[in-house]
Amino acid sequence: MTQSADGPRGPDSPRVPRQGFLAEIKDAVSVRAAVLVIGVLVLQLAFITSYLGAFHNPKPHEIPLAVVTPRTEITDQAVQRLSALPGDPLDPRAVQDAQTALQQIKNRDVDGALIVDPRGAADKLLVAGASGASLAQALTAVIVQTEKAQQRTVAVVDVVPGAKGDARGLSSFYLVVGWCVGGYLCAASLAISAGAQPANTARALIRLGVLLLYSIAAGLLGAVIAGPVLDALPGSVPALWGLGALLVFAVGAITLALQGLAGVVGIGLAILLVVVLGNPSSGGAYPYPLLPAFWRAIGPALPPGAGTFAARSIAYFKGNGAGGPMLVLAAWAVGGALVTLLCGLVRGRGPTTVGADVTVGGGTAAGPLA
Repeated sequence: MTQSADGPRGPDSPRVPRQGFLAEIKDAVSVRAAVLVIGVLVLQLAFITSYLGAFHNPKPHEIPLAVVTPRTEITDQAVQRLSALPGDPLDPRAVQDAQTALQQIKNRDVDGALIVDPRGAADKLLVAGASGASLAQALTAVIVQTEKAQQRTVAVVDVVPGAKGDARGLSSFYLVVGWCVGGYLCAASLAISAGAQPANTARALIRLGVLLLYSIAAGLLGAVIAGPVLDALPGSVPALWGLGALLVFAVGAITLALQGLAGVVGIGLAILLVVVLGNPSSGGAYPYPLLPAFWRAIGPALPPGAGTFAARSIAYFKGNGAGGPMLVLAAWAVGGALVTLLCGLVRGRGPTTVGADVTVGGGTAAGPLA
């Protein structure tokens, strides 16, 4: 008996001709594999383009700013002067007094307040570092330059500072990124563990049920780690838990829905939506007023953006401003779940396939289809 490249070969066994290298390539690289590799390349390039496009040149654009002076005519003049700045870095609006301006900052209606003292040359700027250190710094830079041109000075006061363990205001963003990663990875695991598409409504319900249990656990553990364990975020742990559970389920439901519509490719589409487009536009690294127009427009409507804004609201602003983002997440969760169930219902009405023939040692065996 002699040894061949394919294993032991007896004296009476026919000689198998060795394939050439090109033949091996043709045999190993299928059209499906080539398409998937090209898809990964496209996804990678989209990732690079999206992140660099969002972050390479941040500029302030229409930062909401309250303006306060003791006299209405002076306030109107200040608002007009700030509105006329080149590039529209500010969106100033007159408010009645400093207390009203402070309340608007805490309600997340504005990102800062300029309190003008017409009796002297020193003004005061109120900022909220908890909304993002980069935003507070950008607003300060614009106001300092503007005041200097008017031969005035400005004292900066951080009225909503970040926690000691959240120096750059990024803890909310990283927590949300972690929740999002868990959501689509859990859904992807459920989707591909027994096939590429839900077989019927029952299986779709099972996957959504497992995803719900996972979301509840992931939301709680993430909130506990960010709060009591690492002291990175203040605020209500139960409220962050609820946000995390909703966010994880929403992202997972989106992934299941896209996978139900497009098979394995749907998982790539979920990554495109949540990671490639959602993360750089979330307002985490750079809040919305510092992002280019495209990312600024889509950010609040995507799960990472809604989650980051809501997490900061819960942690630092007593939940003010979190209602809208929570509704966005709820819409994604409900929509994703309904599409997942619909895909299962449609496929369940088709012909029932009990098994598929797969080659096993030269014979066949029945393999279950999802």
